[in-house]
Order: sequence, then structure tokens, then C-alpha cells
Amino acid sequence: MMKKRLAIPSLAKHPLLNACLAACFLFAAHAHADEGGMSFWQPGQIGTFAAVPNDPGLSWSFSAYHADANSEKTRKSLRGRTTDSQLSTPNDLLFISPTYTFATPVAGAQAAVSLTGLYGRAEVYTQTNTTNARGKPRSQSSDDSRDGIGDLYPMATLKWNRANHNYLAYATVGIPVGAYDPNRDANLGSNHWSYDAGGGYTYLNTQSGTEFSAVLGLTLNQKNPDTDYRNGADVHLDVSLSQFLNEDFHIGLVGYAYHQLSNDDAPGIGNKNLKSQVAALGPQMGYFFPVGKKKWYVNLKAYDEFDAKNRTSGWNAWLTLFVPM
Repeated sequence: MMKKRLAIPSLAKHPLLNACLAACFLFAAHAHADEGGMSFWQPGQIGTFAAVPNDPGLSWSFSAYHADANSEKTRKSLRGRTTDSQLSTPNDLLFISPTYTFATPVAGAQAAVSLTGLYGRAEVYTQTNTTNARGKPRSQSSDDSRDGIGDLYPMATLKWNRANHNYLAYATVGIPVGAYDPNRDANLGSNHWSYDAGGGYTYLNTQSGTEFSAVLGLTLNQKNPDTDYRNGADVHLDVSLSQFLNEDFHIGLVGYAYHQLSNDDAPGIGNKNLKSQVAALGPQMGYFFPVGKKKWYVNLKAYDEFDAKNRTSGWNAWLTLFVPM
């Protein structure tokens, strides 16, 4: 326990992602669930201080995101042929999120609206090795990469503060304006509308310097008109636990869990179960530093994924800068 009360700077009242840092990228039809193997909600996007109110006015957040994920699948036919498929999807993205927080309360809560856009590079590499019953091998490979803009993600939030307890309600939409081509593996747009809503909680004790946040949400998707593919509904949980070591620096853990509730709907799926899931855990650190009369905030966090099913998995990292105006 810290002996003196922690003086959290004003921007700490929402230092990271008031905006939805969602990445709805479409990576390769070779992945098994959610068209292209990726969901609308990018797990890990909301973390520390998620439900804590911010100061009124305009703010910006900039997040650099890197992910390196892959999947492997082996199939054996009744005729003795073995097929090994490998998929790799390294990606680098930059999210830019302006947020405006209103001074006038709404239903006793602080209201805010934001809009997140992204620019980045998506890459997809595939390798297929087939061995027939006589032991004769055959290999095929392909790769695709693309630079461009992604979809847009407007978001609205309401936040209530009760001493050390903070509560969040949010709603966001995916607007399909990003780079998309149904004939390519690497895309930065989804080509379909998505809707997500949920709630969150943050415990922030400024005397002890302890913080815990959790955000739970539900995603619904419309059909991709070019492929007739509709992703199933999913539920997702993002969590953060951190401890301030002094008034400006904190360290801790972050994690997420993602689970698809209903099966995908597309021609040719039949009764095949394509529901996907993944979980992750990793470290984080954050630091407040003065710039003029304001205090900016930087956060670095990384996730190592496990328990993945019907989607690529690996590791990813976020470097976020919060700038109050």
C-alpha cells in the first residue's frame, strides 16, 4: 500500500481507448471461422482505466499495433493422402482516434463520442504440402500483401463514477469503407456492417495505486454481399490489472477471452461447426509525462495467445499514445 494518496493526472481518467480500436481485417479464406479468420472486435483493444471518466473536451489517441499469427492444419483422406496447410498473417496497423467528451451529464453519466480509423499493411502467406499414398510429395504456396485504409468505427460511451468504482456502457458500429477485394487474401476492410455493445467496470484506488478493469461485449454481424458469408455472434472480455509504483508509472497484466456463440452462415458450410475462440495474457506498462500544461500518457502492452480454435493465433503488441487537447 502506498502511504500517500496517488495524484492521478486528469488524462488518467481515460488514458487509453475511449474510442474503439477495432480492427475488422479480412485475412485469408484459409482460416476457418469468422470470414477470413478475424472478428470485428479486436481482442485486447480496451484495457487500463476503461471505465474511468475523462476531462471534458477533445483528445486523441494513436495506437501502433503489430500482430504475428499463424495456424496449421493436417488432413488425411481415406485414400491415404496427407495434406498439411500452414497460414501466416503478420500485420502492422496504425489506429487514430479523436474523442470528444461532453461537459453536460447524460443520465448522470459522462458522455463521449469518438471515431477510429486505421491505416496499415496486411500480409498473408500460405503453404500447402500434400503427400499421396505412395509417398510422393507436392507443395504449393502463395502470398499476398496490401497497404491501405481500414473500416471506420464510431463509438459512444457513458461513464459513471462512484468513488473508487467506475462503470461503462458503450456501443459501436463497423462501417465498411476499408480496402477490400473478394479475390484477394489480404484485405483491410470487412465489406459488411457490424454492431457491438457492452459494459465495463474499473476499480481505481488512488490511495493504494491499484487498478482493475474489465469490459464485456457482444458482436452481431451483417452478411458480406460479395461472398454471402455472415460471421456468427460472439462475446468478448478484455481485462487489465495494474499497480502504480509512483504517481506517473504503473505496471501490470492484461488479458482477453473471445468466444463465438453462433455458427457462421455461408453457402457450403452445412452442419460444420466453425465457431472460433481464443484467449491471451501478457504484461503492460504505462507512463504519464508533462507536455506544456498537459500530461500525456503512453502505454505498452503485449499478448500471448492460447486455447485458439478455428482462427489464427500467435502474439500481438500495442503501443498507444494519449494526447489531451
